[in-house]
Amino acid sequence: MKIVILGASGLIGHALVLDLVQRGFDVKGLARRFTPAQSEALADTAVPVQLLSLSDAELTVSLGDADLVVNTVGILQGPESDAVHHCFASRLAAHCATVPQKLLVHVSIPGEERDDRTAYSRSKRQGEHAIATSGAPYVILRPGFVIATAAYGGSALIRALAAVPVALPVRESQSGFAATAISDLCATVAYLASKWRDGNKSWHETWDVMEETPGTVGDMIAGFRRHNGGPTPAFVLPAWTLRLGVVMGDLVSLLGWKPPVRSTAIAEMRRGVSGNPQAWMAATGITPRSAVQAIAATPATVQEKWFARLYLLKALALTTLVIFWCVSGLMALTVSFTAARQILLDHGFSFGLAHRVTVVSSLLDICVGLLIAFRRTCRVGLIAGILVSLGYMIGAAVMTPDLWVEPLGALVKTGPAIVLMLVCLALLDDR
Repeated sequence: MKIVILGASGLIGHALVLDLVQRGFDVKGLARRFTPAQSEALADTAVPVQLLSLSDAELTVSLGDADLVVNTVGILQGPESDAVHHCFASRLAAHCATVPQKLLVHVSIPGEERDDRTAYSRSKRQGEHAIATSGAPYVILRPGFVIATAAYGGSALIRALAAVPVALPVRESQSGFAATAISDLCATVAYLASKWRDGNKSWHETWDVMEETPGTVGDMIAGFRRHNGGPTPAFVLPAWTLRLGVVMGDLVSLLGWKPPVRSTAIAEMRRGVSGNPQAWMAATGITPRSAVQAIAATPATVQEKWFARLYLLKALALTTLVIFWCVSGLMALTVSFTAARQILLDHGFSFGLAHRVTVVSSLLDICVGLLIAFRRTCRVGLIAGILVSLGYMIGAAVMTPDLWVEPLGALVKTGPAIVLMLVCLALLDDR
C-alpha cells in the first residue's frame, strides 16, 4: 500500500508521514523544502520538490504508483491562494481520475460556504468543488483547530497567548472553536488506506473531523494555560491592539514573514470553527478526542513553556534589532553626521578619511537592519550584525580606546546587542 503525502513538511503532513510509516505503510513525503531535523526524521521518505511548478507529466512521475494521494498543501494568506488551494487541487483530482486510479484525500477547512469571506476560505471551497466534480474517488477531510505536539502558526499563537497574563477581546474569545487531535486525523487516513487496500474503491465523501462538543477560542487558550501551569489573565486586551497587530502582521508578511496575526487569521477566528462529525464517526468508528484530551496528550515540559514564552518575544526582539540598526545608521548619516565625524577627527583621522568612514559605517548599519527585516536574509543580517559589532568594538579598542570609558557607555552597550542577536539566531527557526 503506497501513500504520497503532499505538504509533508507542514504540521499535519509531517505528523501523517511519521504516523503512517509506524503503521507499516509505504509512504513518500513531498514538500518544497524540509528542515534538517525533518529530513533526519523522515530519512528516505522525504522528497524535496516544487509541487506547484510541476508540469502534468512531472506531477505524474512524482506521484508514481501511489494508491493514496493525501494533499495537505496550503497557505493562510497571499496572492497564491487560488493557485495553491484551487488550481493545484484541480490538477490532483484530474490525475487521480486517470489510470491507475488513486484515492485523493484532501485536507480542507470546516464551515458553511455562505460564511466564506476570505480568499483563503473561498479558494479552499473552490478546491473542494473541483475535486467533487472531477470523477476521481475522493475523501475531503475538514479538521477543526488541529492540536499536535508540534506548533506552527495559529497553534503556536494559542500556546503563546496561554503563556501571558492577558485575555483576548470578547469578540474573538467567544468564537466557537472545535478542536481536532492530530491522532484522530492520522487514524482517519490510516482507515482509508486500509479500506482502499481491501478493495473499497467507491469513495465520494466529505467529513468534518473534529470533537463532538466544541468550545471557544477562550476555552482553548485556558486549556493550554492550565496544562502548562500558565499565569492567570490579569486584564483583557483592548480591541484596538488586535487591530494594530493585524495591520503590523500584514505589513510584515510583505517582507516574507508569516506571522499568525494577520487579517485572514483574525477573520477566520471570528468566523469560528464548527462542523458535524457524526458522518465521519459513523463511517470510521473513531470517537474523537476532546480539546482537553488532545491538549493533555501534548508535552508540558520546560521546553514547551520556553517556546510559548519566547514566541511573542522573538517578534519583539527582531523588531527591536531592525529599529536599532536602521535608526542608528540614519541618525549618524543625517542629524548626527557632523558629531560622528568629529569623533574620528578628534582621534587623528584626516577629514576625508573621517568623512568616508562615517558614511560607510552608517550605510553598513542600515544594511544590517534591512537584512534582518527580510525573512529570507534575516539569518545573514544577524550574523553580519554580530560581526560588525565585534568590528566596532575591536576597532575602538585599537584606535579610540578612550571611547570605552565615555560617560554614556555606547561601546559597552554593544555587548548586550550582540547577545540579543545570538538569541534571535537561536529562535529563528519556525519548524
